[in-house]
Amino acid sequence: MTDERAKVAILAATGAVAGYRPERTLRLGVELRRQFKRRRTLGVFALMVGLPLVLIAALQLGASEEAAENDRVNLVDVATASGLNFTLFVLFAATSFFLVVVFALFFGDTVASEAQWGSLRYALATPIPRMRLLRQKWIAAFVLSVAALVTLAVVAVVAGGIAFGFGDLQTPIGLTIGQGSGMARLAGIVGYLAVHLLVVGTLAFWLSTVTDAPLAAVGGAIFTMFVFAILDQVEQLGSLRDWFPTAEEFAWTDLLQTPIDSGDLFRGVVQSLVYAAVFTALALRHFSRRDVTA
Repeated sequence: MTDERAKVAILAATGAVAGYRPERTLRLGVELRRQFKRRRTLGVFALMVGLPLVLIAALQLGASEEAAENDRVNLVDVATASGLNFTLFVLFAATSFFLVVVFALFFGDTVASEAQWGSLRYALATPIPRMRLLRQKWIAAFVLSVAALVTLAVVAVVAGGIAFGFGDLQTPIGLTIGQGSGMARLAGIVGYLAVHLLVVGTLAFWLSTVTDAPLAAVGGAIFTMFVFAILDQVEQLGSLRDWFPTAEEFAWTDLLQTPIDSGDLFRGVVQSLVYAAVFTALALRHFSRRDVTA
């Protein structure tokens, strides 16, 4: 009875209605179902399924006879060696633009769209604590983004295997990696990309708390990453480029080496997590002080 009296006293002091529990508001499952039913979510997953099929058709038709240049490995030359090779080629082709757009879309649209629709103030009046609302939307955006990335990889493995065989992984330098080890390395690559792409995702999330226009949040994050990608090509900037959010974008190709060189991988993970933490903190700080009136 003492605990019950304490709860009643707290409710009376805060003016909360009896039975109100902040932890029961905006449950993650509810938010995920809401987001998954949206057209943009279904469209993204449809593109994730369609992209590998389009690339298979392009490779089989000989649409890409010249290999793309890369300072680490050349994945285009061996793209048709097996399903695993094709999957690596798909990830390589999608990293710089396609996946950047996907993460920016899921994170940048989450808060700004609610504000644009005018439903944000009603959500806060439920009442849902502001920090809980941001946390749930951040987690939902992350889950959907990673799910889209995994969908792309899984479809590429299956479709690539059907088209080019379920053989071993062949590296451009002539190294053969068994299927078991190849799948483990592919899982590591997907994990690295999920962490690295958090940079653009959390940047879009921060912008989503600043503006009521989802397109501005998504476009602003994508534009910023593209600017850094362009600056990364300016050799005169020297070691300054190592601190850009786009640095170590393709460090995951080190997982194709034997033995694996983990130096750039470790730096890429740590740097991405630091950027993601900073952008998330900025989003929390701004939203906690924001006057939501529309």
